Amino acid sequence: MTSVRLLLADDHPVVRAGLAGMLAAEPDLEIVGEAADGAEACALARELRPDVVLMDLRMPGLDGVSATAVISAELPETRVLVLTTYDTDADIVRAVEAGATGYLLKDTPRLQLADAVRAAARGETVLAPTAAATLLTRMRAPAAPQAVLTARETQVLALVGEGRTNADIGRELFISEATVKTHLIRVFTKLGVDDRTAAVTVAMRRGLLPTS
Repeated sequence: MTSVRLLLADDHPVVRAGLAGMLAAEPDLEIVGEAADGAEACALARELRPDVVLMDLRMPGLDGVSATAVISAELPETRVLVLTTYDTDADIVRAVEAGATGYLLKDTPRLQLADAVRAAARGETVLAPTAAATLLTRMRAPAAPQAVLTARETQVLALVGEGRTNADIGRELFISEATVKTHLIRVFTKLGVDDRTAAVTVAMRRGLLPTS
């Protein structure tokens, strides 16, 4: 039986210990690392290349949504399964838009959680009933007006259009590379594109970037 390699990301040590104890009882699940915040989750994901990251949403520094966006962009083979106490519409939508494969609540029974981890590793979408209802309602709602870029997103994308790397952009704007990537993921989502070149092209066509 092939093991599913799992990274736990939660800022509460007791929660991580509880999850590790619950899931370690499953012979095909292997806990390969634990992270106390989003930045550590990203770093360990790059180092360990887990199959699944079990991600809390509310963490200090880089939060779970931002970390999900970074991991989804950099490590497409690693699935992010959100496990949180929060079930608000905004949290659910932000997590899924950031690239989360699934969204579960922390009251999920052990066996159901283990099955969800396996399903996420296979690339299947796993949603708590609340999350599924929220996303279904959103899909059925009339299309919202076209989103506009924030001032910071516009700055980042304009520098991308100048051929700058993420590191260059981070230094110029005094933000981290992870934050640059998060802004770009949000830009890609808003513009409905998959890469930097397409984002610049679409933004220019829509008049969202300043012209020189």
